[in-house]
Amino acid sequence: MPYEPILHVVLYQPEIHYNAGNVGRTCVAAGAKLWMVRPLGFRLTDRHLRRAGLDYWEHLIWQVVADWNELIQYLPPERMWFFSKWGQIVYTDVSYRVGDILVFGSETQGLPQWIRERYRDRLLRIPLRPEARSLNLAVSVGIAVFEALRQLGPQAGTLAVLPDGFGQPAGYSV
Repeated sequence: MPYEPILHVVLYQPEIHYNAGNVGRTCVAAGAKLWMVRPLGFRLTDRHLRRAGLDYWEHLIWQVVADWNELIQYLPPERMWFFSKWGQIVYTDVSYRVGDILVFGSETQGLPQWIRERYRDRLLRIPLRPEARSLNLAVSVGIAVFEALRQLGPQAGTLAVLPDGFGQPAGYSV
């Protein structure tokens, strides 16, 4: 069933079909559109890609573009948030809006330096302990997407709204 995307998730030159499939599943669950920027490290007909997305792939709104220049013909850079270990802003310290674009680099290279430099004021990081070099791409996407949805709250329209304090320890007040 087609839907109007709440968010856009961009995978810049993804390399691993399992990650792309899992990100696709996350996008369906969140009501986001998946964009992939070529070159891809797998074929879109790869059965492993679809297997990782399980039976969600048929519900996914997705698009593949040839390069960065084609992507920005569709999506405005001023609505983009870029995720990198080099970011100085913690991903929870920004305010997300419906229609925002969350951009992630490849599994082995991350975002290229030219993107990190051009958009440094929109470069976010997910804090990690020093013992961890990085997170899996699909995990990072899930963290970022669901933080954006948490902030958007009821206007996101995809998640059930729970009563204040639901799931909090006894005695916790909101």
